[in-house]
Amino acid sequence: MNTLFTPITAGKLRLQHRVVMAPATRMRSETGGVPGELMVEYYRQRASEGGLLIAEATAISPYANAYADAPGIFTHEQQAGWKRVVDAVHGRGGQIVLQLWHPGRQSLPELSDGHQPVAPSALTARETYGVSKNSDGSYEGKLFPEPRELDEQEIASLIEEFRQAAMRAKAAGFDGVELHAANGYLPEQFLLDGSNRRQDDWGGSLPKRARFLLQTVTALTDVWGAGRVAVRISPSGIYGDMYDSDPAATFSYLVEKLNDAGLAYLHIIEPRIVGPDDRESGYYAEPVASRQLREFYHGIIIAAGGFTPGAGEAMLAAGDADLIAFGRLFTSNPDLPERIQQGYPLAQYQRETFFGGDARGYTDFPAYTL
Repeated sequence: MNTLFTPITAGKLRLQHRVVMAPATRMRSETGGVPGELMVEYYRQRASEGGLLIAEATAISPYANAYADAPGIFTHEQQAGWKRVVDAVHGRGGQIVLQLWHPGRQSLPELSDGHQPVAPSALTARETYGVSKNSDGSYEGKLFPEPRELDEQEIASLIEEFRQAAMRAKAAGFDGVELHAANGYLPEQFLLDGSNRRQDDWGGSLPKRARFLLQTVTALTDVWGAGRVAVRISPSGIYGDMYDSDPAATFSYLVEKLNDAGLAYLHIIEPRIVGPDDRESGYYAEPVASRQLREFYHGIIIAAGGFTPGAGEAMLAAGDADLIAFGRLFTSNPDLPERIQQGYPLAQYQRETFFGGDARGYTDFPAYTL
C-alpha cells in the first residue's frame, strides 16, 4: 500500500496520505439539521494526521431536502454545529471539506418546509428512494413528486444560495467545499439532456446545460479562492432516473472546462456505484470513468466506488486517480488509514445502521488494538 501513503497536495490542501473519507449520508443531525455532539464524535473519530474527510451532503436551503435528519448550512445554528465538527477534526490534525447539496427534483416536500421540488424542467424522477421519517421513528421510501420548472430569476437565486452556503462553511472553519454534482442532484439535472429540456440560456446545447454547474463553481471560488473548491460527479450513474444521450461527450466537455476553475480536486464516482448505494446493473452501456476523463482533466482526481484497499492502490498505480475515497469501510473502521497501512483486519460494515438512529453502528466501532 505504498502509494496510498505518500503525501500529495490537492490545490491548497496539503495531505500526508491518500486515503480519503467519502461523503456519506448518515441521517444523524439534530432538530433543524444542526450537527450535534454525536456527529462531532463521528467525524473526530475518523480524522487522522494529514488526512482528508469529505463531510456528508449538506442542504443549502430549507426548501430542498431529500433525507430526514440530514444536516444543513443555511442557519447560524447549523454553522455553529459544523464549527464544532471542524474543530474536532482539526484537533486531530485532519482536514475537512463540506459537500454542498441541492437535490432539485429529488427534494421531498415533507422535508422541505412543504415546498414543491424545483428542477430545470418539470420532469419527474421515475424512481423511489427519498427517505423520510415516520411517526414511530422508522424510515420509509417515497416516490419522488412532480417538480416545478425554475424560472431564470430563481436560477440566479439558487446560485446565490450556494455562494451563501460557501460563506457559512468558510466561517465555520472548513478547509474547502465540494459541490455535489452527482447522483442526479440539481447540478447534474441541469447538465444532462434527459433531465434538462430547456431551450433558453440554461438548456439546449451542451455549453448551456453546463452553465449552471460552472457558474455555481465560479460563485464558490469567488468565496474561497483557487484550490479550495471541488466538484463531485457521477458520469456513469443513473440514480434519480438520470439519462444523457452522450455521457462521454457531456462529461468530457464538463471536466475540460473545469480545468480553468482552479479546483482542489475533481471527485469522480466510478461506474460501480449508482447513487447512495451500489447495484449489480443499471449503467450506461459504455460507462465513463476516471480513466477516460483523465485525458480531459489535468488536475487532481479523487476516485470513489466501493474500493478495497488493494483495488485503490491499483487505481493509483495505474495513474487513473491521485487519491481514493472510501465510504462504507470508514463507517466501521474509524482508524481506516492506520488499519490499511499496518495491515490490520477491517471490521465489517453494518448496512442496517447506515441511515438514521443513534450511536449504534455510528460511533461505537472501536479503533483497532493489538
